[in-house]
Amino acid sequence: MISTNEFKTGLTIELDGDVYQVIEFLHVKPGKGSPFVRTKLRNLRTGAVVERTFPAGEKVPRAHLDRRQAQYLYNDGTNYYFMDMESYEQTALSEKDLGEGVKFLKENLEISLLLYQGKVLGVELPNTVDLRVVETPPGVKGDTAAGGSKPAKLETGAVIQVPLFVEEGDVIQVDTRTGEYLKRV
Repeated sequence: MISTNEFKTGLTIELDGDVYQVIEFLHVKPGKGSPFVRTKLRNLRTGAVVERTFPAGEKVPRAHLDRRQAQYLYNDGTNYYFMDMESYEQTALSEKDLGEGVKFLKENLEISLLLYQGKVLGVELPNTVDLRVVETPPGVKGDTAAGGSKPAKLETGAVIQVPLFVEEGDVIQVDTRTGEYLKRV
């Protein structure tokens, strides 16, 4: 059991028979009444995000997730296949299971499989990945006073905003949590 006062981003809890991950939390101490904790939780089975308010100090059961190192192998059109780095077993996950992370998967990328009671719930990508820019319009010279940006299509098919100096063929580093450009590699 864990107190709602100990919530932090990334913590996993059991609630209503499902497993949730804390995305955001805020401790609120109103002038009148008792304090409470306002949270945004992601259901790890369905991917749905819910908002929930808990009284401060309420105890909730903690969900212990196992993380196993795996490597992304390939996509057959409907499923994405991962190989466990210890047992060499293959696991197939659908695009729905992967959520937004599917935009940043490239072959041979090492990830963590999230398991709860022996069942795979999803994957945890590294915080950053290096991806090649395959398509982007040329930057306009002299148009940098505003620190502008332009769309760029990456080798995985994802489209993100990049600075004007990034060109086709450049390898850039992308934050997988926010989908934002970090730097040119």
